[in-house]
Amino acid sequence: MNVTITPSSVAGTARAPPSKSYTHRAILAAGYADGATVRDALWSADTRATARAVDLFGGDVDRLDDGTLEIDGFDGRPDVPADVIDCANSGTTMRLVTAAAALADGTSVLTGDESLRSRPQGPLLEALTKLGADAESTRGNGQAPLVVTGPLAGGEVSIPGDVSSQYITALLMAGAVTDEGLAIDLETALKSAPYVDITLEVLADFGVEARKTDRGFDVDGGQSYDPAGGEYAVPGDFSSISYPLAAGAIAGDADEGVRIEGANPSAQGDTAIVEIVERMGAAVDWDRNAGTIDVSAAPLSGIEVDVEDTPDLLPTIATLGAAADGDTHITNAEHVRYKETDRVSAMAEELGTMGVETTEERDSLTVHGGDSDLEGATVAGRDDHRIIMALALAGLAADGETTIEGADHVDVSFPGFFGLLEELGVALKRDDGQ
Repeated sequence: MNVTITPSSVAGTARAPPSKSYTHRAILAAGYADGATVRDALWSADTRATARAVDLFGGDVDRLDDGTLEIDGFDGRPDVPADVIDCANSGTTMRLVTAAAALADGTSVLTGDESLRSRPQGPLLEALTKLGADAESTRGNGQAPLVVTGPLAGGEVSIPGDVSSQYITALLMAGAVTDEGLAIDLETALKSAPYVDITLEVLADFGVEARKTDRGFDVDGGQSYDPAGGEYAVPGDFSSISYPLAAGAIAGDADEGVRIEGANPSAQGDTAIVEIVERMGAAVDWDRNAGTIDVSAAPLSGIEVDVEDTPDLLPTIATLGAAADGDTHITNAEHVRYKETDRVSAMAEELGTMGVETTEERDSLTVHGGDSDLEGATVAGRDDHRIIMALALAGLAADGETTIEGADHVDVSFPGFFGLLEELGVALKRDDGQ
Protein backbone atom coordinates (compact mmCIF):
# COMPACT_ATOMS: atom_id res chain seq x y z
CA MET A 1 0.00 0.00 0.00
CA ASN A 2 1.17 3.53 -0.83
CA VAL A 3 -0.03 6.52 1.17
CA THR A 4 0.01 10.12 -0.08
CA ILE A 5 0.14 12.87 2.55
CA THR A 6 -1.05 16.41 1.82
CA PRO A 7 0.46 19.13 4.06
CA SER A 8 -1.98 19.58 6.96
CA SER A 9 -2.36 21.04 10.41
CA VAL A 10 -3.32 18.64 13.18
CA ALA A 11 -5.62 18.96 16.19
CA GLY A 12 -7.57 16.70 18.49
CA THR A 13 -7.01 13.78 20.83
CA ALA A 14 -4.81 10.77 20.17
CA ARG A 15 -4.67 7.61 22.27
CA ALA A 16 -1.28 6.01 22.74
CA PRO A 17 -1.16 2.44 21.46
CA PRO A 18 0.06 -0.15 23.96
CA SER A 19 3.78 -0.67 24.23
CA LYS A 20 5.27 -3.15 21.80
CA SER A 21 8.28 -3.74 24.05
CA TYR A 22 6.15 -4.50 27.10
CA THR A 23 3.71 -6.62 25.08
CA HIS A 24 6.45 -8.89 23.72
CA ARG A 25 7.81 -9.46 27.21
CA ALA A 26 4.38 -9.94 28.76
CA ILE A 27 3.29 -12.55 26.19
CA LEU A 28 6.47 -14.56 26.66
CA ALA A 29 6.41 -14.12 30.45
CA ALA A 30 2.85 -15.49 30.48
CA GLY A 31 4.17 -18.36 28.38
CA TYR A 32 6.90 -19.05 30.94
CA ALA A 33 4.16 -19.04 33.59
CA ASP A 34 1.43 -21.60 34.08
CA GLY A 35 -0.71 -18.93 32.45
CA ALA A 36 -1.85 -15.33 32.79
CA THR A 37 -4.22 -12.68 31.45
CA VAL A 38 -2.52 -9.85 29.58
CA ARG A 39 -4.67 -6.72 29.24
CA ASP A 40 -4.20 -3.73 26.91
CA ALA A 41 -1.76 -5.69 24.74
CA LEU A 42 -0.60 -4.42 21.36
CA TRP A 43 -1.78 -6.88 18.70
CA SER A 44 0.52 -6.21 15.77
CA ALA A 45 2.54 -8.19 13.26
CA ASP A 46 5.51 -8.31 15.64
CA THR A 47 3.65 -9.29 18.79
CA ARG A 48 1.65 -11.92 16.91
CA ALA A 49 4.99 -13.53 16.05
CA THR A 50 5.79 -13.86 19.75
CA ALA A 51 2.32 -15.29 20.41
CA ARG A 52 2.86 -17.90 17.66
CA ALA A 53 6.10 -18.96 19.33
CA VAL A 54 4.34 -19.44 22.67
CA ASP A 55 1.78 -21.62 20.90
CA LEU A 56 4.55 -23.73 19.33
CA PHE A 57 6.20 -24.18 22.73
CA GLY A 58 3.03 -25.83 24.03
CA GLY A 59 1.18 -22.78 25.32
CA ASP A 60 -1.97 -21.20 23.93
CA VAL A 61 -2.63 -17.52 23.24
CA ASP A 62 -6.32 -16.69 22.88
CA ARG A 63 -7.29 -13.13 21.97
CA LEU A 64 -10.74 -12.13 23.23
CA ASP A 65 -13.12 -9.69 21.55
CA ASP A 66 -12.00 -6.83 23.81
CA GLY A 67 -8.33 -7.43 22.89
CA THR A 68 -7.43 -9.14 26.17
CA LEU A 69 -5.04 -12.06 25.80
CA GLU A 70 -5.81 -15.21 27.77
CA ILE A 71 -2.59 -17.20 27.77
CA ASP A 72 -2.05 -20.79 28.89
CA GLY A 73 1.66 -21.14 29.51
CA PHE A 74 4.21 -23.91 29.19
CA ASP A 75 5.24 -23.48 32.84
CA GLY A 76 8.93 -22.85 32.29
CA ARG A 77 9.55 -25.90 30.13
CA PRO A 78 8.82 -25.32 26.44
CA ASP A 79 7.95 -28.26 24.22
CA VAL A 80 10.08 -28.96 21.18
CA PRO A 81 8.18 -27.07 18.44
CA ALA A 82 6.35 -29.18 15.86
CA ASP A 83 7.17 -26.60 13.17
CA VAL A 84 9.70 -23.90 12.31
CA ILE A 85 9.27 -20.77 14.41
CA ASP A 86 8.65 -17.94 11.93
CA CYS A 87 9.55 -14.65 13.62
CA ALA A 88 8.54 -12.66 10.50
CA ASN A 89 10.09 -9.17 10.82
CA SER A 90 10.39 -9.14 14.61
CA GLY A 91 13.92 -8.97 15.98
CA THR A 92 12.58 -8.91 19.53
CA THR A 93 10.71 -12.15 18.93
CA MET A 94 13.74 -13.89 17.46
CA ARG A 95 16.10 -12.97 20.25
CA LEU A 96 13.75 -13.59 23.17
CA VAL A 97 12.44 -16.82 21.66
CA THR A 98 15.91 -18.13 20.78
CA ALA A 99 16.78 -18.23 24.47
CA ALA A 100 13.42 -19.83 25.30
CA ALA A 101 14.06 -22.48 22.63
CA ALA A 102 17.33 -23.35 24.37
CA LEU A 103 15.29 -24.57 27.36
CA ALA A 104 13.52 -27.25 25.30
CA ASP A 105 14.88 -30.79 25.43
CA GLY A 106 15.38 -31.03 21.68
CA THR A 107 15.90 -28.93 18.57
CA SER A 108 14.10 -25.78 17.43
CA VAL A 109 14.51 -23.94 14.14
CA LEU A 110 13.89 -20.18 13.89
CA THR A 111 13.73 -17.97 10.83
CA GLY A 112 12.18 -14.74 9.61
CA ASP A 113 11.81 -12.49 6.61
CA GLU A 114 14.69 -11.23 4.48
CA SER A 115 15.31 -8.23 6.73
CA LEU A 116 15.36 -10.28 9.91
CA ARG A 117 17.69 -12.84 8.33
CA SER A 118 20.27 -10.07 7.92
CA ARG A 119 20.32 -8.98 11.57
CA PRO A 120 23.05 -10.06 14.04
CA GLN A 121 22.32 -12.95 16.40
CA GLY A 122 25.87 -14.27 16.86
CA PRO A 123 26.64 -13.03 20.40
CA LEU A 124 23.43 -14.61 21.73
CA LEU A 125 24.18 -17.91 19.97
CA GLU A 126 27.67 -17.95 21.45
CA ALA A 127 26.32 -17.21 24.94
CA LEU A 128 23.75 -20.00 24.76
CA THR A 129 26.42 -22.44 23.57
CA LYS A 130 28.66 -21.48 26.50
CA LEU A 131 25.73 -22.23 28.81
CA GLY A 132 25.35 -25.80 27.57
CA ALA A 133 22.96 -25.49 24.64
CA ASP A 134 23.90 -25.95 20.99
CA ALA A 135 22.98 -22.79 19.10
CA GLU A 136 24.16 -22.00 15.60
CA SER A 137 23.41 -20.13 12.40
CA THR A 138 22.72 -22.42 9.44
CA ARG A 139 24.89 -20.17 7.24
CA GLY A 140 27.64 -19.80 9.83
CA ASN A 141 27.36 -16.00 9.74
CA GLY A 142 25.56 -15.35 13.02
CA GLN A 143 22.28 -14.66 11.23
CA ALA A 144 19.02 -16.58 10.90
CA PRO A 145 17.94 -19.23 10.11
CA LEU A 146 18.97 -20.51 13.55
CA VAL A 147 19.08 -24.05 14.94
CA VAL A 148 18.94 -24.32 18.74
CA THR A 149 19.18 -27.54 20.76
CA GLY A 150 18.67 -27.61 24.52
CA PRO A 151 18.32 -27.97 27.35
CA LEU A 152 20.08 -24.93 28.76
CA ALA A 153 21.83 -25.48 32.08
CA GLY A 154 22.55 -21.99 33.36
CA GLY A 155 25.72 -20.64 34.93
CA GLU A 156 27.94 -17.66 34.14
CA VAL A 157 28.36 -16.11 30.70
CA SER A 158 29.86 -13.00 29.14
CA ILE A 159 28.29 -11.09 26.25
CA PRO A 160 28.79 -7.68 24.60
CA GLY A 161 26.38 -4.98 25.67
CA ASP A 162 26.73 -2.70 22.67
CA VAL A 163 25.12 -4.82 19.92
CA SER A 164 21.62 -5.44 21.26
CA SER A 165 20.10 -5.15 24.73
CA GLN A 166 17.66 -7.86 23.60
CA TYR A 167 20.37 -10.47 24.16
CA ILE A 168 20.41 -9.60 27.86
CA THR A 169 16.61 -9.59 28.03
CA ALA A 170 16.47 -13.03 26.40
CA LEU A 171 19.00 -14.50 28.84
CA LEU A 172 17.35 -12.99 31.92
CA MET A 173 13.89 -14.27 31.00
CA ALA A 174 15.15 -17.80 30.27
CA GLY A 175 17.62 -17.85 33.15
CA ALA A 176 14.92 -17.53 35.79
CA VAL A 177 13.60 -21.03 35.03
CA THR A 178 16.98 -22.78 34.71
CA ASP A 179 18.26 -24.85 37.63
CA GLU A 180 21.37 -22.76 38.22
CA GLY A 181 20.22 -19.31 37.19
CA LEU A 182 22.46 -16.95 35.22
CA ALA A 183 25.21 -14.47 35.95
CA ILE A 184 25.69 -12.19 32.93
CA ASP A 185 28.98 -10.33 32.58
CA LEU A 186 28.91 -7.44 30.13
CA GLU A 187 32.03 -7.27 27.95
CA THR A 188 31.25 -3.74 26.77
CA ALA A 189 29.06 -0.89 27.97
CA LEU A 190 25.34 -1.55 27.64
CA LYS A 191 23.53 0.43 24.97
CA SER A 192 19.73 0.80 24.94
CA ALA A 193 19.87 0.21 28.70
CA PRO A 194 16.26 1.35 29.35
CA TYR A 195 15.02 -1.70 27.42
CA VAL A 196 16.67 -3.94 30.03
CA ASP A 197 15.03 -1.77 32.71
CA ILE A 198 11.71 -2.60 31.03
CA THR A 199 12.59 -6.28 31.26
CA LEU A 200 13.44 -6.03 34.95
CA GLU A 201 10.13 -4.23 35.54
CA VAL A 202 8.10 -6.89 33.71
CA LEU A 203 9.97 -9.72 35.47
CA ALA A 204 9.21 -8.12 38.84
CA ASP A 205 5.54 -7.79 37.92
CA PHE A 206 5.55 -11.51 37.12
CA GLY A 207 7.14 -12.35 40.48
CA VAL A 208 10.65 -12.96 39.13
CA GLU A 209 13.68 -11.37 40.78
CA ALA A 210 16.59 -10.23 38.63
CA ARG A 211 19.14 -7.59 39.50
CA LYS A 212 21.91 -5.38 38.21
CA THR A 213 25.42 -6.12 39.43
CA ASP A 214 28.81 -4.47 39.08
CA ARG A 215 29.54 -6.93 36.24
CA GLY A 216 26.16 -6.92 34.54
CA PHE A 217 23.03 -8.78 35.66
CA ASP A 218 22.10 -11.83 37.77
CA VAL A 219 18.93 -13.89 37.90
CA ASP A 220 18.41 -16.81 40.28
CA GLY A 221 17.21 -20.11 38.88
CA GLY A 222 14.24 -22.18 39.93
CA GLN A 223 11.84 -19.24 39.91
CA SER A 224 8.22 -19.25 38.76
CA TYR A 225 6.45 -16.64 36.67
CA ASP A 226 3.27 -15.66 38.52
CA PRO A 227 1.80 -12.13 38.18
CA ALA A 228 -0.29 -10.76 41.04
CA GLY A 229 -3.89 -11.86 40.57
CA GLY A 230 -2.89 -13.72 37.43
CA GLU A 231 -3.07 -10.51 35.37
CA TYR A 232 -0.76 -7.98 33.78
CA ALA A 233 -1.66 -4.67 32.06
CA VAL A 234 0.54 -3.24 29.28
CA PRO A 235 1.35 0.49 29.48
CA GLY A 236 1.22 2.96 26.58
CA ASP A 237 4.11 3.00 24.11
CA PHE A 238 6.38 6.05 24.03
CA SER A 239 8.08 4.96 20.81
CA SER A 240 4.64 5.24 19.19
CA ILE A 241 3.74 8.34 21.19
CA SER A 242 6.69 10.05 19.51
CA TYR A 243 4.75 10.26 16.22
CA PRO A 244 1.61 12.17 17.30
CA LEU A 245 3.82 14.20 19.63
CA ALA A 246 6.11 15.18 16.76
CA ALA A 247 3.09 15.78 14.52
CA GLY A 248 1.78 18.27 17.06
CA ALA A 249 5.19 19.94 17.32
CA ILE A 250 5.54 20.22 13.53
CA ALA A 251 1.96 20.99 12.49
CA GLY A 252 -0.19 21.34 15.62
CA ASP A 253 -3.01 23.84 15.40
CA ALA A 254 -2.07 26.95 17.36
CA ASP A 255 -5.44 27.16 19.14
CA GLU A 256 -6.16 23.51 19.91
CA GLY A 257 -3.04 21.44 19.30
CA VAL A 258 -2.87 17.71 20.02
CA ARG A 259 -3.64 15.92 23.27
CA ILE A 260 -2.15 12.43 23.74
CA GLU A 261 -3.76 10.10 26.27
CA GLY A 262 -2.26 6.99 27.84
CA ALA A 263 1.13 8.65 28.37
CA ASN A 264 1.79 7.28 31.85
CA PRO A 265 5.36 7.28 33.18
CA SER A 266 7.23 3.96 32.96
CA ALA A 267 10.76 2.58 32.53
CA GLN A 268 10.68 3.30 28.79
CA GLY A 269 13.71 5.27 27.68
CA ASP A 270 11.68 6.73 24.84
CA THR A 271 9.90 9.00 27.32
CA ALA A 272 12.89 11.19 26.43
CA ILE A 273 10.97 12.32 23.32
CA VAL A 274 8.88 14.65 25.50
CA GLU A 275 11.96 16.55 26.66
CA ILE A 276 13.48 16.50 23.15
CA VAL A 277 10.41 18.11 21.57
CA GLU A 278 10.27 20.67 24.35
CA ARG A 279 13.98 21.48 23.96
CA MET A 280 13.41 22.08 20.25
CA GLY A 281 10.85 24.75 21.10
CA ALA A 282 7.40 23.18 20.90
CA ALA A 283 4.78 23.99 23.52
CA VAL A 284 4.54 20.77 25.59
CA ASP A 285 2.70 20.01 28.83
CA TRP A 286 2.96 16.47 30.27
CA ASP A 287 0.56 15.76 33.13
CA ARG A 288 2.17 12.60 34.49
CA ASN A 289 -0.61 11.90 36.97
CA ALA A 290 -3.32 12.08 34.32
CA GLY A 291 -1.15 10.43 31.66
CA THR A 292 -1.80 13.20 29.12
CA ILE A 293 0.51 15.26 26.94
CA ASP A 294 -0.62 18.48 25.25
CA VAL A 295 1.50 19.78 22.37
CA SER A 296 1.17 22.54 19.80
CA ALA A 297 3.46 23.85 17.09
CA ALA A 298 6.02 26.59 17.55
CA PRO A 299 9.18 27.52 15.67
CA LEU A 300 11.59 24.62 16.16
CA SER A 301 15.35 24.88 16.57
CA GLY A 302 17.96 22.18 16.01
CA ILE A 303 19.62 20.57 19.02
CA GLU A 304 22.07 17.75 19.80
CA VAL A 305 20.52 14.44 20.89
CA ASP A 306 22.30 11.29 22.10
CA VAL A 307 20.32 8.16 21.08
CA GLU A 308 22.54 5.57 22.78
CA ASP A 309 19.62 4.52 24.99
CA THR A 310 16.79 5.53 22.63
CA PRO A 311 17.60 4.13 19.16
CA ASP A 312 13.96 3.90 18.03
CA LEU A 313 13.64 7.68 18.30
CA LEU A 314 16.20 8.48 15.60
CA PRO A 315 13.74 8.60 12.66
CA THR A 316 11.37 10.87 14.59
CA ILE A 317 14.18 13.18 15.70
CA ALA A 318 15.54 13.35 12.16
CA THR A 319 12.14 14.47 10.87
CA LEU A 320 11.85 17.08 13.62
CA GLY A 321 15.29 18.30 12.56
CA ALA A 322 14.14 18.61 8.97
CA ALA A 323 11.34 20.93 10.10
CA ALA A 324 13.59 22.92 12.45
CA ASP A 325 15.88 25.88 11.96
CA GLY A 326 19.57 25.09 12.31
CA ASP A 327 21.32 21.74 12.73
CA THR A 328 20.02 18.72 14.62
CA HIS A 329 22.96 16.49 15.52
CA ILE A 330 22.04 12.90 16.47
CA THR A 331 24.93 11.07 18.15
CA ASN A 332 25.80 7.56 19.43
CA ALA A 333 23.75 6.12 16.59
CA GLU A 334 25.79 3.25 15.14
CA HIS A 335 23.56 0.57 16.71
CA VAL A 336 20.57 2.14 14.94
CA ARG A 337 22.02 0.72 11.72
CA TYR A 338 21.11 -2.83 12.86
CA LYS A 339 17.34 -2.47 12.99
CA GLU A 340 14.77 -3.50 10.36
CA THR A 341 16.94 -1.45 8.03
CA ASP A 342 19.94 0.81 8.45
CA ARG A 343 17.85 3.65 9.83
CA VAL A 344 20.69 6.18 9.81
CA SER A 345 21.26 5.83 6.07
CA ALA A 346 17.55 5.36 5.35
CA MET A 347 16.58 8.66 6.94
CA ALA A 348 19.50 10.50 5.34
CA GLU A 349 18.61 9.19 1.89
CA GLU A 350 14.83 9.58 2.07
CA LEU A 351 14.96 13.03 3.64
CA GLY A 352 17.48 13.87 0.94
CA THR A 353 14.87 12.92 -1.65
CA MET A 354 12.64 15.51 0.04
CA GLY A 355 15.28 18.23 -0.32
CA VAL A 356 16.81 17.97 3.15
CA GLU A 357 20.56 18.36 3.60
CA THR A 358 22.18 15.83 5.94
CA THR A 359 25.65 14.73 7.01
CA GLU A 360 25.94 11.02 7.74
CA GLU A 361 28.81 9.51 9.72
CA ARG A 362 29.19 6.01 11.10
CA ASP A 363 27.96 6.97 14.56
CA SER A 364 25.90 10.08 13.86
CA LEU A 365 23.43 11.87 11.62
CA THR A 366 23.22 15.65 11.31
CA VAL A 367 20.12 17.18 9.74
CA HIS A 368 20.71 20.68 8.38
CA GLY A 369 17.18 22.02 8.68
CA GLY A 370 18.18 25.63 8.23
CA ASP A 371 19.87 24.85 4.92
CA SER A 372 16.94 22.84 3.55
CA ASP A 373 13.57 23.30 1.93
CA LEU A 374 11.32 20.35 2.80
CA GLU A 375 9.62 19.34 -0.45
CA GLY A 376 7.00 16.73 -1.21
CA ALA A 377 8.33 13.68 -3.06
CA THR A 378 7.87 9.95 -3.52
CA VAL A 379 9.89 8.14 -0.85
CA ALA A 380 10.51 4.49 0.02
CA GLY A 381 9.25 3.10 3.31
CA ARG A 382 12.07 0.53 3.31
CA ASP A 383 9.76 -2.12 4.81
CA ASP A 384 10.40 -0.38 8.13
CA HIS A 385 7.51 0.86 10.26
CA ARG A 386 9.49 3.63 11.95
CA ILE A 387 10.88 5.00 8.69
CA ILE A 388 7.36 5.08 7.22
CA MET A 389 5.83 6.92 10.16
CA ALA A 390 8.69 9.43 10.35
CA LEU A 391 8.40 10.22 6.63
CA ALA A 392 4.64 10.68 7.02
CA LEU A 393 5.37 13.37 9.60
CA ALA A 394 7.75 15.06 7.19
CA GLY A 395 4.90 15.16 4.68
CA LEU A 396 2.86 17.33 7.06
CA ALA A 397 5.28 20.21 6.63
CA ALA A 398 6.54 19.61 3.08
CA ASP A 399 5.80 21.82 0.10
CA GLY A 400 3.53 19.57 -1.97
CA GLU A 401 2.33 16.01 -1.61
CA THR A 402 4.48 13.20 -0.23
CA THR A 403 3.87 9.59 -1.29
CA ILE A 404 5.28 6.83 0.93
CA GLU A 405 5.71 3.48 -0.79
CA GLY A 406 5.07 0.29 1.19
CA ALA A 407 3.24 2.12 3.95
CA ASP A 408 1.34 -0.97 5.15
CA HIS A 409 4.40 -1.98 7.20
CA VAL A 410 3.18 0.31 9.99
CA ASP A 411 1.23 -2.78 11.09
CA VAL A 412 4.41 -3.99 12.79
CA SER A 413 3.92 -1.63 15.73
CA PHE A 414 1.11 0.88 15.06
CA PRO A 415 -1.66 -0.69 12.94
CA GLY A 416 -3.95 2.33 13.31
CA PHE A 417 -1.35 4.98 12.54
CA PHE A 418 -2.83 6.41 9.34
CA GLY A 419 -6.35 6.29 10.74
CA LEU A 420 -5.10 8.31 13.71
CA LEU A 421 -3.57 10.91 11.39
CA GLU A 422 -6.91 11.24 9.61
CA GLU A 423 -8.70 11.73 12.93
CA LEU A 424 -6.25 14.54 13.71
CA GLY A 425 -7.14 16.25 10.43
CA VAL A 426 -4.47 15.02 8.02
CA ALA A 427 -5.52 14.77 4.38
CA LEU A 428 -4.21 11.49 3.00
CA LYS A 429 -4.96 8.97 0.28
CA ARG A 430 -4.37 5.23 0.33
CA ASP A 431 -3.52 3.29 -2.81
CA ASP A 432 -3.40 -0.49 -2.44
CA GLY A 433 -2.38 -0.95 -6.06
CA GLN A 434 -5.59 -2.69 -7.08
